[in-house]
Amino acid sequence: MTALTEPPNRDTWPLVSVVVPTYGRDEYLEDALRSVAEQTYDNIELFVVDDGSSIPITETIDEEGIPFENLESVTFIRHNENRGANVARNNGIRSATGEFIAFLDDDDWWHEEKIARGVNAFLTGGENVGLVYNGKQTEGADGTTKMIPSVEGDVVTDLLEGKEFGQFSSIMVRSSVIDEAGLPDERFPSWQDREWLFRIAQYCEFKPIPEILTYRRVGHADRITRDFQTQRDVTYPMFVEKHEPLAAEYGWYYRRAFLASLRLNLARTAVRADEYEEARKYFWRGFAANPLYRPLYPHLLPSLGGKWTYKPVTVVRKQISKVASLLG
Repeated sequence: MTALTEPPNRDTWPLVSVVVPTYGRDEYLEDALRSVAEQTYDNIELFVVDDGSSIPITETIDEEGIPFENLESVTFIRHNENRGANVARNNGIRSATGEFIAFLDDDDWWHEEKIARGVNAFLTGGENVGLVYNGKQTEGADGTTKMIPSVEGDVVTDLLEGKEFGQFSSIMVRSSVIDEAGLPDERFPSWQDREWLFRIAQYCEFKPIPEILTYRRVGHADRITRDFQTQRDVTYPMFVEKHEPLAAEYGWYYRRAFLASLRLNLARTAVRADEYEEARKYFWRGFAANPLYRPLYPHLLPSLGGKWTYKPVTVVRKQISKVASLLG
């Protein structure tokens, strides 16, 4: 990793608020909280929001095994009932006093320099930078994937085209930008991070940190199936209704690319849920929305035969990609 411009120092570097929403993931939560407490940056306040777990997390985690003494402060907030991840995040945001706010989902964890590098990116990026985001590594049933970010500046059209900017655990936001863009929308059951990024991007520039600083776990098949059904029936129509007017302001191509990218996301979730008929339908509906949207092209023909063609082609493509990366 490249060196920071100067070492983090509590007396001169801004306060960072970290918000961790959690619900029923005791087996992962301690890893997440430990990764916050072991940050090299030493001016952090932590808010852990228990979104109605059946047993309060303060009774289930081993606080003595987590070096909370490294942090400026630690606050536990508890909901009496499960109200949703964005409600939990928003209660953490309302309690935060830091100049910058970072988020960590309870089944993810951070590299020890995540916060230091985020603050450094803000301080070197200028006042127009309102959000920084870092690379991530995702672990799941299909193996490990990595994403290194590169897009910066005004990213509205990049978002409309479906380019990825990471999930909540990969971003850090300037508090003043949240005041302008508003809090995460509590109505959305999924795509919560993507929806918020659409609004934030209208008020500031984004800056990438091209290093893997966030590590993610993906859900099990039954959860993914539920996620697909929710995305299809609830999130997708809400998202279109809320943000299609913005896409239309940028002209025909971006409006249709916006629709195509959402349908591509639906199709990919359907694949992970083994819903291949649904996947084929949304791959081709994406093509119908915008035939010029190139990210769909690798999926169209393989999807025609369902899992009997899509899976083998995907495996071969991954092997070719691995060999190519080894050959360098």
